[in-house]
This record gives sequence, C-alpha cells and structure tokens, in this order.
Amino acid sequence: MTTRRNFIKMAGLTSAAVMANPVETFSKTINEEKMEFETQNKWLDGSRLVVSVSMQFEAGGQPENAESPFPQNMQKGYIDQPALTWYQYGYKEGIPRMLDNWDKHGIKVTSHMVGSAVLQNPQLAKEIVQRGHEAAAHGMNWSSQYAMSYEDEKKFIKTGVDAIKSVTGFTAVGYNANWLRRGENTIKILQELGFTYHIDDLSRDEPFIIQANKKDFAVVPYTIRCNDIVLIEGKNFSSDQFFYQVKAEFDQLYAESEFKRRQMSISFHDRIGGTPQMVKTTSDLLNYIKGHKGVSFKRKDEIARMTLQDKTSIRE
Repeated sequence: MTTRRNFIKMAGLTSAAVMANPVETFSKTINEEKMEFETQNKWLDGSRLVVSVSMQFEAGGQPENAESPFPQNMQKGYIDQPALTWYQYGYKEGIPRMLDNWDKHGIKVTSHMVGSAVLQNPQLAKEIVQRGHEAAAHGMNWSSQYAMSYEDEKKFIKTGVDAIKSVTGFTAVGYNANWLRRGENTIKILQELGFTYHIDDLSRDEPFIIQANKKDFAVVPYTIRCNDIVLIEGKNFSSDQFFYQVKAEFDQLYAESEFKRRQMSISFHDRIGGTPQMVKTTSDLLNYIKGHKGVSFKRKDEIARMTLQDKTSIRE
C-alpha cells in the first residue's frame, strides 16, 4: 500500500525522471518505495501496534480545593472535605487495584508521579517501581510551570525527579507537565537534566524525534481521547461508553498498523481509573486488545528508546 507520506515523496523525486523514461522509472520507484515502506511501518522489535498505558500518581499532591467532581462553589477560607476524600481514594484504593490488574494481564505501564504525592505515600511509589513499572516525572506539585522563569522551572522539575529517586531509586527519564502545559524552556531544560523524552504532545499517533540543544529528543505522544480524566471523572462518560470509545480507537489504529507504524495511548488517573467499574472495564479492554496478533504493551521509556535507535523514525 502506498502511504500519503511516501506518495508525496515519490511524486517529488520522480516527476522529472518520468518524463524521460516513464515505464522504467515508475516501476523502479514503486519497488524502492515498497521496500522503504515495509521498513518504515514496522516497530524496531517487530510489533505491529504498540499500546502505551499511563497511570497518573497525583493524589496527595493536589493543591487546596483542587478540581473535583463536586461543584466548585466553596466559600473562601474553607476546605472542601469531601473532595479531599475523593483524592485519598487514589492512593488508598485506586493505584493498588490498578497494580493488581496490570499484574493480572502481564503488562507494564508508565506512572507519571507528582513529587509531593510520592513523598506523602512513599511505600506506594516504591511498590509501583518494584512491580516493574516506569516512574516518570510529573513535576513537584500542580504548579503551572509554563509561567515560571528558566531557573525556577529547572528547579521545579529537578526537585520532583529527586523526590522520585530518593523514594523509589528510579531515575526518571520521561516527563509530563501539569495538563500537558509545558513552557517555552521546558524541553531544553529536560534535555539538560538528562531526560530522553516527554509526552506533552497530541500531534501524532506514533513517536517521533525532535532536536533539543542540538541533540535527539523523543516525543511519545499522549492522548486526551482515551483518557479517564477527560471522559469520566464521575460526571461524563459511563464505563461502558469509555470501553467503546477506546475500542473504536484501537480498531482503527490496528487497521492502519498493517501499513504504517502506530502507537495507541490510554491514560488512567489514580482516583478515577482505579475505581471498581473502571478496572473491570479496563480488564475487558485489555482482553480484547490482547486478542489481536502483533500487539505489544510497552512502557514509555521503552518506546522512547526504540524511537531514538530507529533510523526510520520521523524527525521534526
């Protein structure tokens, strides 16, 4: 199959040659394009489609009266006590239940960890890593880093990384800003601090490479389409609706993956994706996805590493 990307490239390279010898040139170009296509549509490890699962570890690190399913009508000077318990559910019930579900299905995920949440629940953070999952950085707290100075943002990111390292022993190489809102200096800072990728990008359904400080830096795209905080949060989709939304996404990407490299992202938050109904729904989704040949589940650091090693990765 000729992809749009290769069609455009082929058209540009052959327009002049076709004028001289159209049949021979076209046949040769098609064969070359087919060989290139067969290389580019495969993941480095031979996977047909890679599924990336995120598990946000944020509860306990939220600011006072943070957003929740409850009406945002608290009078100033008072604490939203019910909302506090909604967040507490994330580390008391949500993450432990999700961890058991990942083990049940034999998959490893990436946990984006807020530094202050890690310090409040160190044993849980340590357990995530001990069970084979990636600890990625998610800032020290929920501050808007895009509004920080270069020096303040660098300190903010590093403090969160140090918190994860001190508790879990894991050195984070991936980053996720609060609500994906990075600043103009964020990627440069990440590269300086030794990160290899970030996820705050919605522009593609496959990872790609950019330049940061004149060095390769991976982008492992995130999603808000298959994200429980956007779809669920106690007030929007039902778990059944979530199932069919994610299933439709998978079905289309799986069909496309026959002809080009595809990645599917699914994201869960501790106090939302860890509820009984959502874990049951997630388990059903995983069973469905695992029933398809050539699908693999990978941590985002693994995806970034493959992307940086693959000479056919998209570069921007």
